[in-house]
Amino acid sequence: MKVEAKHEVESTKEMITGADLLIETLVDAEVDTLFGYPGGAVLPIYDAIYRSNAPFKHILSRHEQGSIHAAEGYARVTGKAGVVLATSGPGATNLITGITDAMMDSLPLVVFTGQVASNVIGTDAFQESDVMGITTPITKYNYQVKNISDLPRIVKEAFHIATTGRPGPVVVDIPKNISAGLLSESFANDFYLPGYQPNKKPNPLQIVKLADALSRSKKPVILAGAGVVFAKASEELREFAEKYQLPVTNTLLGLGSFPGTNSLSLGMAGMHGTYAANMAIYECDLLINIGARFDDRLTGNLQHFAPQAKVAHIDIDPAEIGKNIPTEIPVVADAKEALQALLKSTPDQPDHQLWKQKLQNNKTDYPLWYEKPDKLLSPQWLLEQVYRVSKGEAIVTTDVGQHQMWAAQYYTFDKPNRWVTSGGLGTMGFGFPAAIGAQLGAPDDLVVAVVGDGGFQMTFQELSVIQERNLPVKIIIVNNEALGMVRQWQESFYNERYSESLFSSNPDFVKLAESYGIRGLRVDQEDDAVSMLEEIFAYDGPVVVDCRVDRDTCVYPMIAPGKGIQEMIGVTK
Repeated sequence: MKVEAKHEVESTKEMITGADLLIETLVDAEVDTLFGYPGGAVLPIYDAIYRSNAPFKHILSRHEQGSIHAAEGYARVTGKAGVVLATSGPGATNLITGITDAMMDSLPLVVFTGQVASNVIGTDAFQESDVMGITTPITKYNYQVKNISDLPRIVKEAFHIATTGRPGPVVVDIPKNISAGLLSESFANDFYLPGYQPNKKPNPLQIVKLADALSRSKKPVILAGAGVVFAKASEELREFAEKYQLPVTNTLLGLGSFPGTNSLSLGMAGMHGTYAANMAIYECDLLINIGARFDDRLTGNLQHFAPQAKVAHIDIDPAEIGKNIPTEIPVVADAKEALQALLKSTPDQPDHQLWKQKLQNNKTDYPLWYEKPDKLLSPQWLLEQVYRVSKGEAIVTTDVGQHQMWAAQYYTFDKPNRWVTSGGLGTMGFGFPAAIGAQLGAPDDLVVAVVGDGGFQMTFQELSVIQERNLPVKIIIVNNEALGMVRQWQESFYNERYSESLFSSNPDFVKLAESYGIRGLRVDQEDDAVSMLEEIFAYDGPVVVDCRVDRDTCVYPMIAPGKGIQEMIGVTK
């Protein structure tokens, strides 16, 4: 892609520092929010921010992990690149979990790390780390700036690479002598990347093959993933499914790409998916995967995954096609482009009324279920009430664990970009800072962070951020005084040997919130929970709610490790 230079600076007419040049380039890239934490190697950049009249906001996290998870939440909700700035050494290494998380979940980030001066790189200088070596396997691409004049081009390339094709994180490592140095030569910010040309348009012959397979199928089903959301293809997916009356299942990260209340929706598939969704995949004769990777938490034992199906896979990343599941109809393309091509095609309407009726019977006969405990709250009931009181309009972020699965099961998403969770990496501590980024990206929306008592304690220091900016994030702590999913696995597969999974001492979360100047509440009875939710969702400010739930409640259905997608436990009471 060739991009025209906006301006050049001649060394004989104007001098500019690398840091000032970086700020100018961020402004040119229309960055509106920068998440960061200062330190020695980035002091020239922070000084440039202080001196500039840049229109973007800088969000000072209380830990670099808070910065990058917030940037992920911002990226997931807005579709724009989340931008992060951290210093060298520990500042950069504290970002590694978030960079990996973004890589696994295809989130566009541009991450700027400070670095020691070029002349001491490799000498184990103070706060030096090999950012390039560390981040090579966990980024879409990474750079270390060697020349000030290259900085504008590199930054433009970073944003382009992060946000096109399959999105992902790009790291730009900036030595201190580059950011502090003066530009002594002209520069241009155009770039040309002949080796990077993501294919957006589908091969017409593959569309014909898929349409023909659809017309012949008796048991078709769609599997919709996050690629539909990233491609802004939710409306095309709905039109396609309704046109041919195709049942739709979702991956965890694909929730919201197809309306969950639509009669064609079977719900989430995979380890904790619905019976209807998993059995549809197991028994189908045509599986149309749109924008999802066949990860192990979805497939279970590969030998039992869609064993009778012809598999069509639409994905913008050719590396995903055929990686885990043999694919007979590969379509390398942007999901929106592929769906538009399919909508223009005219295959015969598939004859699958009996199939549709069977799947509907499965939905009716094997719904999600739970039992209410004698004391405390049912976590499933709680998430149902969060959905009901918010009218399904909230942006929901989560940590990882039982509460994440209950939110996925019991909060029905009808719109894209309303569900923010850590999928591939399964990162505890993600949910709360991600909610900060989501709220900054969608300031007029209700943002609810559903977190566990374990995960919340990993990043609760970011309460300072929502307090000082009065961000009206609502934090629902699903508090079972345990690492819930670990406890469930120990119950099911380790003969109830609860090794280091039960908390004997949690903080008083109400007092913790109040110590940050934030409203804190505690609820442990159903009679109080609904009125509490109605009150806090109407409250214009941040709230932390400690919701006491039953420790022994498990997430069902569940596919045990090594079992097939059809071998669910806990399908019925």
